[in-house]
Amino acid sequence: MRKLQLFIFLLTILPIALSGQGREEGFVRTDTLGKTKKIKIIGLPIAFYTPETEFGIGGGGQIFLLNKTNQYNQRLSNILFSGIYTTAGQIMFNATPQIYLGKGDYFIDADYLFEIYPNSFWGIGPKTPENNLENYNQTTHKFKLSFLKRLPPDLNFGFTYNFANHQVTEVEEDGILDSGTILGSSRTVISGLGAEFNLDTRNNTSSPTNGQLFEIGAHFSSQILGATHSFNKFTLDLRNYEPLNKRSTLATQVYIENNYGNVPFQGMAFFGGSNSARGYFYGRFLDKNMFVIQAEYRYRLKPRWKLAVFGLVGSVAGDASDLLKFNSVKPGYGAGVRFKVIKDQNTWLRLDIGNGKDGQNGIYFGVNEAF
Repeated sequence: MRKLQLFIFLLTILPIALSGQGREEGFVRTDTLGKTKKIKIIGLPIAFYTPETEFGIGGGGQIFLLNKTNQYNQRLSNILFSGIYTTAGQIMFNATPQIYLGKGDYFIDADYLFEIYPNSFWGIGPKTPENNLENYNQTTHKFKLSFLKRLPPDLNFGFTYNFANHQVTEVEEDGILDSGTILGSSRTVISGLGAEFNLDTRNNTSSPTNGQLFEIGAHFSSQILGATHSFNKFTLDLRNYEPLNKRSTLATQVYIENNYGNVPFQGMAFFGGSNSARGYFYGRFLDKNMFVIQAEYRYRLKPRWKLAVFGLVGSVAGDASDLLKFNSVKPGYGAGVRFKVIKDQNTWLRLDIGNGKDGQNGIYFGVNEAF
């Protein structure tokens, strides 16, 4: 068992997982590069695997601001940054500052992403055939800035600004995107304001075993603010973590996304990925509306080992009333194993195998739980 643990540790080189509602990020502490009374800097080698990216490697870091602490849950202000290259030819740079003000009564959450991202497209809708597959290249700049106010004891409310510039640089000749019938097939700019509200009672964010997260978001992209298309996005994310006994937890999630207006394909709901619908390629199905319901049973086999089994159902649709049509609902299931990297730090390596409808499947390797 110790040899297996060492093998997994060396193989991973301490990974980071990507997804975005499909690509997630999670860092593992590796080495302290510098520390003062106010700042601590951690170096972070990166390795991961998802069906969308294949193998990815890179490096990054985490800067902790030691005098900016949320006194209510002891979370430190920090800035994460990373640079990544994948065997699918993708290049990504990401920086995510999270700053607590007023001892945690106010919270600034920002995210900047630059990526050159070869990707796959099957069209829009819940029944796009596999032979629709075509490849395209896209260069993206994304920026999100949120300012949240804590409402005691566990509520947070605030406003956001979202900006994204998606430049499609290459499409397949005579393909769906080349036809010009898909909004966003050449360039999309998303720019607009939004509001977020959440209730967060989880005992931790990386691998919760108790508590709930209830989150509501409303985001608006407007041509008045420089967007190429005007549309509205509403999201609902409900999660519950129920301890069944000292060793096991039942985690459940209901996620709903609705878009209204002239929605470019980059702004639609993407079904699949390592978070919301394991077993399906992220974006294998996309449309204006989506729901995903998933449950996962997590069993702590040993202090540093956990096993998990999961199941899900979900779908996408152009009209929200069509989401529950039986022939459009997509099931998924799978299992995985987790390994705690450091005894006194709640960071877990995760390996999942997911299966979906009509032969869809995927292997997901990264950090911390899917939800």
